[in-house]
Amino acid sequence: MTIAAEQIKTARNLRLHMLADPFRPTFHFVVPEDYAKPADPNGAIWWNGRYHLGYIYQDDGVHYWGHVSSRDLLHWRHHKPWLLPTPDSPEEGIFSGNAMIDKNGEVSIFYHGVKVGNCIATSSEPLLENFRKLPSNPIVPVEAPDKWRESAKLPYASWDPHGWLDGDTYYAIFGGTQPAIFKATELDDWSYVGDLFAHTVDGTTIREDVSCPDFFKLGDKWVLMGISHEHGTRYFVGDWKNEQFHPEVHERMSWVDNTYFAPESMEAPDGRRILWAWIFDQWDEATEKAAGWSGVFAVPRELWLRDDLRLGMRPVEELKQLRYNSRSASPLALTGHAELDIAGGDTIDIEAAFDVGAASSVGLEVRRSADGSETTIVGYDAQKGELFVDTTNSSRSGLGLKIREAGPLRLEAGEPLRLRVLIDRSVVEVFANDRQAITRRIYPDAASNGVAAFAAGQGGRLTSLEIWDMMPSNPY
Repeated sequence: MTIAAEQIKTARNLRLHMLADPFRPTFHFVVPEDYAKPADPNGAIWWNGRYHLGYIYQDDGVHYWGHVSSRDLLHWRHHKPWLLPTPDSPEEGIFSGNAMIDKNGEVSIFYHGVKVGNCIATSSEPLLENFRKLPSNPIVPVEAPDKWRESAKLPYASWDPHGWLDGDTYYAIFGGTQPAIFKATELDDWSYVGDLFAHTVDGTTIREDVSCPDFFKLGDKWVLMGISHEHGTRYFVGDWKNEQFHPEVHERMSWVDNTYFAPESMEAPDGRRILWAWIFDQWDEATEKAAGWSGVFAVPRELWLRDDLRLGMRPVEELKQLRYNSRSASPLALTGHAELDIAGGDTIDIEAAFDVGAASSVGLEVRRSADGSETTIVGYDAQKGELFVDTTNSSRSGLGLKIREAGPLRLEAGEPLRLRVLIDRSVVEVFANDRQAITRRIYPDAASNGVAAFAAGQGGRLTSLEIWDMMPSNPY
């Protein structure tokens, strides 16, 4: 069968259109075309020498799982869809879930089948391109048998499953506003255990919204990560015992909206815990339709457990492979705003260090226009103990949210502020001292590429700053 010349021309024009878009990220993973809402990352797993990752997208309004694989966490090979509605299974679409290695040494994907309940599909292929859905799907239907009812009301929701193998027993978290535990000895025969949480911690409830759950051991503790549809991404640290989770620590990973959303992690072959998330778009419907794309992932983060039972976090080391054209700024005492005689850019990686001294705040301005009227402010508020990103003046285009997002960060006496700032056209990701991070979307003018440093109060000092351009890892 020949490919029509018109199809080839259309494909070429689409590629050229995407390449010309000033807001389309270049080294953050982007769904290749069309619209992805939701675009949750799912099914991350290391298999047969490759990282595999799924993502939700829509085809004529029906939710599919896309499928990509990589050797380096940077460059992704697109495969045919991982999961979609088929005649051999009753679901009308594919929603969030995870992947694990089962007792047979195969990959089992847990997923939510739209309108029917939670389901499982398995594969042992080298490239995981074809999955067999269990004939028993849904493993737990939306309307469960009466034996699981409690006062005529289900004590759980068949929603957003996350499965794992503990010894000879399969366990699964069913997420949502009634997070619950199920278990099985075989993948096609599950029973309800009870509530996920054994008890609460400050600011949470037994019926906490834990959608898109992700549950894994880190050091000597267990980490539960997920989303609250009201409060965004969050995590708990505690213990898994007696078939329940006993939380000790609760922390948020977004604070003003859901921009950093739908976390998905996996264990890399070297033992690192790697995390992805979907970054919300913040533009209007007309702009999105004209763009012809949506669905961006945050850069993969490495996670570890600190002594205070909070998560340490930083971009994966592989990201540095994309750096080139290094330039640096000289140390500088800061009294107010100081423009730096150094080239910025719209796809750059910045490492900066500050001596905070007696200053009330210090930080950087990025994607700054020549007159300073358009800028994104990244800083540390010493008085409040916060890392913040201020997008109030980020986007003269009218797109994006004018907002200040801040997360807790308290530096010890004499501890320098170390910032890692990743700018990828419409994405700004900020990491501070390997223990806090904020992700925002911005839509500035193409010419707004300046970098400046600032301090409020006395004693602030920029001790080092290095910038690299970033090589695109997306094909367009």
